[in-house]
Amino acid sequence: MKLSEYADLDGLGIAELVKTGEISAAEAASTALEAIDAVNPQLNAVIEDYPDRVMALETQDPPDGPLKGVPFLVKDLVVHEAGQTNELGSRLAKGLVAPGETELMRRFKAAGLVNLGRTTTPEFGFCATVEALLYGPTHNPWNLGHSPGGSSGGSSAMVAARAVPIAHANDGGGSIRGPASWCGLVGLKPTRGRNPLGPDYGELIGGLVCEHVVTRTVRDSAAILDATAGADPGAPYVAPVPSRPFLDEVGADPGRLKIAFSARSIHGHDPDPACAEAVEQAARLCEGLGHQVVEDVPAVDGGQLAPLFGTLWAAFGAWTLRDWEVRTGRTATPEQFEKHTWIMSETDKNLRASDLAMAMQNLQRFARKVAGFHETYDVWLTPTMNTPPPPLGFFEHVKEDRARARLRMEAAANYTSLCNVTGQPAISLPLHQTADGLPVGVQLIGRYGDEAALFRLSAQLEAAQPWADKWPGVS
Repeated sequence: MKLSEYADLDGLGIAELVKTGEISAAEAASTALEAIDAVNPQLNAVIEDYPDRVMALETQDPPDGPLKGVPFLVKDLVVHEAGQTNELGSRLAKGLVAPGETELMRRFKAAGLVNLGRTTTPEFGFCATVEALLYGPTHNPWNLGHSPGGSSGGSSAMVAARAVPIAHANDGGGSIRGPASWCGLVGLKPTRGRNPLGPDYGELIGGLVCEHVVTRTVRDSAAILDATAGADPGAPYVAPVPSRPFLDEVGADPGRLKIAFSARSIHGHDPDPACAEAVEQAARLCEGLGHQVVEDVPAVDGGQLAPLFGTLWAAFGAWTLRDWEVRTGRTATPEQFEKHTWIMSETDKNLRASDLAMAMQNLQRFARKVAGFHETYDVWLTPTMNTPPPPLGFFEHVKEDRARARLRMEAAANYTSLCNVTGQPAISLPLHQTADGLPVGVQLIGRYGDEAALFRLSAQLEAAQPWADKWPGVS
């Protein structure tokens, strides 16, 4: 299979060729590894690949799932395979081998996906860029001097560069949607509890973290969610069961939706003009498609959100270090960590248990107010990020000035973090570019449990303003 043919296909396109026998799973995997080898020296997005899997596929097909034979990469955070290295971007976990397999990894495999390697992440996923000292910086394929975003930047860089059509990602404040925006991809953060976190975790960071993938097409995102969705035994959160497969929503008539839009964030901040232009153009596109579009925003005080969100991250950041001390049998010392990780964990020493409980209670009040907003509106349209992809080094997260790095990361997540608090589904779509060709995403936010409406509207927008023919410089 030629690289040019492979790069044009999404996951379902490859699966169809495998199903009809036009190519084998081994051929698809071999071509994907060739693509990874071609772009990774410039991107530094794959830490380790698994070329032995091509030989294994010569004698044993992957499971006969809906994505049988589709090449895939896994972010080196949360999801893991038994017997594979799992370092989480941290020197504390360097060389650590996962003793077991996560439920989501089992579901990826059952769907027929072929995992060919692990991708970069910032240390423990604690940053909006992938510049971990353990790996070195990951580069954006649209411009190598810019960040692909974080924490799912490694996965996003490889999907954008067309090395694989789909890669695992997760999101605790925007870590699927932000990299999707900055790499020109489709990035859905599902409803809380939609995908499993077990058996390692019941929930992460007070319910903020969700698992899914980054893709180049809406239909691939829907197909993966069909294959992976559903609570595992003992899950503390269970998402509402959909009325039909998510893939059936792609291409279905969304009806006339009532859509709120806002360029200004709930914090009262205006985004970069390119991001404001992106959301305004998307609003006009929705209106042209027959939807009712109103400029509006939930009546919540965004100024209160950042410190409450920060309390959760500080408490659970400190817990993460303790948890991995136990898992690795190693003692955590400042020298093993990037400065922002250690400082965040030390912040926990100034918190009381009641501070965490109060923060969680107040964040739940945010969720109720936003749910009330969605009694009026089907979808809320915003920029995904407050800026186009910034230069590498912008977040200064390894420097002593933690305060400036924190403010920049909080600003980057102005539009994304609220949905982690509320648990709502939200998707970033690559509907815009800057004058110099950098991707700018727009975010669609749906009611709790209503990924279906997002898939219907997203597919309609994808058809009205296709992005498949937009390729980065590195691909």
